[in-house]
Amino acid sequence: MGKYLKTSDTDWYKQRLIKVMICVAGAFFILLLRLFYLQVIQGQELRRLSENNCIRLQSTDPSRGMIFDRNGTLLVDNRPAFDLSIILKDAKPVDRTIEKLAKLIDVPVSELMKKLKHGKGVSSYKPILLKQDIGRDALAAVEVQKFDLPGIVVNVKARRHYINRQSAAHLIGYLSEINSDELKSGKYPECKGGDFIGKFGVEKVFEPFLKGKRGGRQVEVNVMGQVVKVLKTVDAQPGQNIYLTIDHILQEKAEALLEDVAGAVVAMDPETGNILVMASSPSFDQNAFVDGMSHKQWRSLISNPLRPMANKAIQGEYPPASTFKIITAIAGLEEGVIDGNTTMHCPGYYKYGNRIYRCWRRGGHGSVNILKALSQSCDVFFYQVGQKLGVDKLAFYAKACGLGSATGINLENEAGGLIPTASWKKRRTGIAWQGGETLSVAIGQSYDLATPLQMLVLTSALANGGTRYKPLILKSVKTADGDIVIQNKRQVIDKLPASKKTLAIVKKGLWEVVHNPKGTGRIAYIKGIDISGKTGTAQVVGRKNNPDLSEKDLPDHFKAHAWFVAYAPSVDPQIAVAVLVEHGEHGSSAAAPIAREIIRTYLEKDKYNGA
Repeated sequence: MGKYLKTSDTDWYKQRLIKVMICVAGAFFILLLRLFYLQVIQGQELRRLSENNCIRLQSTDPSRGMIFDRNGTLLVDNRPAFDLSIILKDAKPVDRTIEKLAKLIDVPVSELMKKLKHGKGVSSYKPILLKQDIGRDALAAVEVQKFDLPGIVVNVKARRHYINRQSAAHLIGYLSEINSDELKSGKYPECKGGDFIGKFGVEKVFEPFLKGKRGGRQVEVNVMGQVVKVLKTVDAQPGQNIYLTIDHILQEKAEALLEDVAGAVVAMDPETGNILVMASSPSFDQNAFVDGMSHKQWRSLISNPLRPMANKAIQGEYPPASTFKIITAIAGLEEGVIDGNTTMHCPGYYKYGNRIYRCWRRGGHGSVNILKALSQSCDVFFYQVGQKLGVDKLAFYAKACGLGSATGINLENEAGGLIPTASWKKRRTGIAWQGGETLSVAIGQSYDLATPLQMLVLTSALANGGTRYKPLILKSVKTADGDIVIQNKRQVIDKLPASKKTLAIVKKGLWEVVHNPKGTGRIAYIKGIDISGKTGTAQVVGRKNNPDLSEKDLPDHFKAHAWFVAYAPSVDPQIAVAVLVEHGEHGSSAAAPIAREIIRTYLEKDKYNGA
């Protein structure tokens, strides 16, 4: 009996032990299966997630290339800016973090939350930009409280800085944040949201040279997203530096002379085509586009009737007025309609058909030859020359001299002006060309339109003996180490359609404009410097029905535009200038003094000795 009980107890213990061992073995088997699943099947994905929790890639923006003038004066550089971002993965609880941050940087919570909504869909490991350029006070506040702001990251970025506010703004242009359409266009493959790109002027045209190449670094972060170790770095490549052809001192002189008026001054070296000055007034502050502009500020700019955003030097189209008489003179001489000895009588008017065409001098100029006609700007003389030539012949010479088409300067949105022909008018209006219209065209009125840059290129060609050079704004491109990448060379567009004899006569007439006591540009005279030039007064409204109406009686926006084109010295010229003052009334009084001071500044500066 005892033996039977002993055997029974042993079997019971064995059964219990087997069951326990089966349970233990089952547990270990399940654990092994789980380990196999995690390490083999899910191993790669879990490894990636693990690394993302501690190792991250951070983009490093390149330093944008700087912009200098022809003499190496720095015009545009970069300043440090502090941008505030949030990494949602590290910022939990997000609402609490945002509330603390809003108080520190004095920004409404609603504004910061709006930024988060715009960043919806972005990976929780990637930073979402909350505020750019927070300033040093806000930076200090954030840094002091950084342990209470999980997920908040401050990045130091180079921000564009235009050293001389508003100076050469239309030439240099500005940067602005890339928009969604530009990102989708495929033209900026290396850009991302929040990046700044060139939107206007040199900044846009030379974007490929200036932008540089983005770098990056691999970092280890703690549970709050703060960097604890830099594992690997790929340095960003800085952008290349741009050297322009303009002279900063001369540019600022031109801008000072244009202060309080609307217009343009553009100057170039007649022997190279290098632009020395490109000023358009009124101007605008490029830094406002980088620092952030309110909708009200933008509306104020684009609604300003003086058009501060337009580069009037290349986009402004104006009747060339009496500066066009240079073309009429060349055409008349080349076609044999007149020569150096031809004289005509000017009683102060010219009758054509049943209409009287007035000369600007009501008492007339008396007996006039080509030199006197140019120097005193006799309308009657050029009415008759234009009548004999006809509109199509005038158009041929005007276009051959570069009017009616863009000069090809390396800037966007250059206007081409307008040179009318008989067939052009017929196509446009359905009405045949009238003979009287030719008279107006011959003195640069009617449909004639030209830009200050076009008139400058023409004037420069006269100065150098007949070669039209393409206007250049780029002197060179250099690396950050100073190695030359591009060095500009002068580029010939064409020759003027004029013989040496014709050019000599016209140039003599332009010399008389300034040096003859009765010349219309006498005010531009500088003792010791020979200046040749031509004035122009471009009517904005016709006076067919009221020819005796005084300029003083017109509202300001109906007053004539003032022109003056010039070059100096008259022999072996070094500078050509075109000045346009909107509603300045008379070229002799409004535009010529500006050109005179530009020429004086350029030729009398010691720094230009040997330049």
